[in-house]
Amino acid sequence: MKISTKGRYTLIIMLNLANEYKNNKYISLKDISTKEKISLKYLEKLMLNLKDSDYFLTQRGKDGGYKLKYSPNHYKIGDILRLADENINVTNCVSNMSCPNKNRCLTYPLWNDLNELIQNYLDSKTLQDYIERN
Repeated sequence: MKISTKGRYTLIIMLNLANEYKNNKYISLKDISTKEKISLKYLEKLMLNLKDSDYFLTQRGKDGGYKLKYSPNHYKIGDILRLADENINVTNCVSNMSCPNKNRCLTYPLWNDLNELIQNYLDSKTLQDYIERN
């Protein structure tokens, strides 16, 4: 399992929005791009994956941009990574219910247990957990 740039940068976007939640402030992708030194075009592309998520509000204009729709403790890290089209399974076999070797594979229980630990961990952490660390 490796979290791609797409997943990491989507999480960066969401953490930036979470940092501004208490200020009830919209933040532009340009501001995030400048602060994080990430291509604006790439951030815009990532936001397309999030547009139907009901995760944020948008506003046009000079003071426009994005802001979280709900409190940062509402957003689970695992959900954000999955929304970014991340496969956060440790191996392909744990997500392949039709794997013909599943019942006789000696390593499947290990990968399945590890996968559950990772999924549970990511689903137990929220944006709030990480903005509090700064």
